[in-house]
Amino acid sequence: MKKITIAIDGHSSCGKSTMAKDLAREIGYIYIDSGAMYRCCTLFALDEGLIAADGTIDTTTLERRMPEIHVSFRLNAETGRPDTYLNGECVEQRIRTMEVSSHVSPIAALPFVRAAMTAQQQAMGREGGIVMDGRDIGTAVFPDAELKVFVTASDEIRAQRRYDELRAKGQPADFDEVLNNLRERDRIDSTRAVAPLRQADDAIVLDNSHLTIEQQKQWLLERYAERAL
Repeated sequence: MKKITIAIDGHSSCGKSTMAKDLAREIGYIYIDSGAMYRCCTLFALDEGLIAADGTIDTTTLERRMPEIHVSFRLNAETGRPDTYLNGECVEQRIRTMEVSSHVSPIAALPFVRAAMTAQQQAMGREGGIVMDGRDIGTAVFPDAELKVFVTASDEIRAQRRYDELRAKGQPADFDEVLNNLRERDRIDSTRAVAPLRQADDAIVLDNSHLTIEQQKQWLLERYAERAL
């Protein structure tokens, strides 16, 4: 089979990363979590005091310091999945907190942030043989991807998944706060001026509201087999 580029887009907390990681491992491809890259930018801004208590972003300083942000992924031998590194430091747990989640959409909407991360993503996927998930992979990052999937699920189911994930990690979580955060992120992601979240014209829609992980895995493998021949 030929090596292709697989773009998986969709709403937050619909399981894109999990399915993309599993698919990449199953077919021997490289997995790139684009959402984690924007979370790294958000974490950098928080650590450097570039986001005020009221959510205001010091965009002038952040734009000047964007060259300092380098994101990479390394395979975790214990989990068999890649961890996210920001400037050489593993930040996989830190970027998944509610604090980062609450600020990531405004950061990701900044044109200079998107330009920098898109350039890094395109460099990672230049040779094909990758699975990348995010909000604009099939529309902006890899518009010529051979397989594009747009994933969605109901708001309540997505919020419950996110809530359960946070609780499993021992992090404080309130269901209503998670649900409201999710809906606000969807609104910002879908209405931003640069590369908004939308389904690519040639993407296949997958509503996984009531699918098991095994069922969606089989569905993805079948779509991959069709496009990689």
